[in-house]
Amino acid sequence: MSAYDAILDGWAVVAPRVAALREPAARCHAVWARGLPLLAHTPPSLRRDDVEPLLETAMAGAVAVAPADATALDRFAAAWDEARVGPDDLLPGKGRLGSARAHTECSLRSETIGFLAVAALRPALGEYFSLAREHVPDRTWELGICPYCGAPPGFADIGEDGQRALACHLCGGAWTFSRTRCPFCGSDATSHLARLELGDREEGYVITGCRGCSAYVKELDRRTRWNGGPALAEDWGSPHFDLAARRHGFWRPVASLLDLAPDS
Repeated sequence: MSAYDAILDGWAVVAPRVAALREPAARCHAVWARGLPLLAHTPPSLRRDDVEPLLETAMAGAVAVAPADATALDRFAAAWDEARVGPDDLLPGKGRLGSARAHTECSLRSETIGFLAVAALRPALGEYFSLAREHVPDRTWELGICPYCGAPPGFADIGEDGQRALACHLCGGAWTFSRTRCPFCGSDATSHLARLELGDREEGYVITGCRGCSAYVKELDRRTRWNGGPALAEDWGSPHFDLAARRHGFWRPVASLLDLAPDS
């Protein structure tokens, strides 16, 4: 957990110099009605020097748990220093986290790019969408990606009303999504839905997986665990749930440190 502590410490002191997106609710809903996250319509202008200290911390954490990735991370660092890649190469694209250039030129694994993106961009994107998050998508948005930044969900909460809210680790957004539909592939076949209970000591926590695409998301029922922490803290603080999911053959699109480690 020390790598996570270093990332959280960095977030606590950084002050991103990015202007918050100012869009009226009607325009946001018009973008969502077209099936686009706000970032795809109006991307932020991110400063390299705001992102770089957080990226360095994340890369150190990544290489500590996955030494085999050192060469690819060195290539990425060199490309960053030469301005061949930048903050935009960590942003979500259609069907992926990070740009094609980050994947191909630097040979970074998708899991590594996803981890670096969350660690390096969360403060800046959180600030960028701080005002837009006041405009709740409601029924305008039915996709399993974040309506603000376009990233896949990293966690799920069941609220007092029994509805499931998906949480985005990349920007801090949240949106309501069907409990019987896979947010990753969209399948609503009941035969695809898998729920892994974690025992009496973990009451309220469930791993929700899809037998169609094999992706999963951890889920917390806050009607039972009313004192649970924020989505990101609950996710990063429960690696044993990820191990259980992996033993059942599931994978997660937004990688944790555990997912970077060999034979994890």
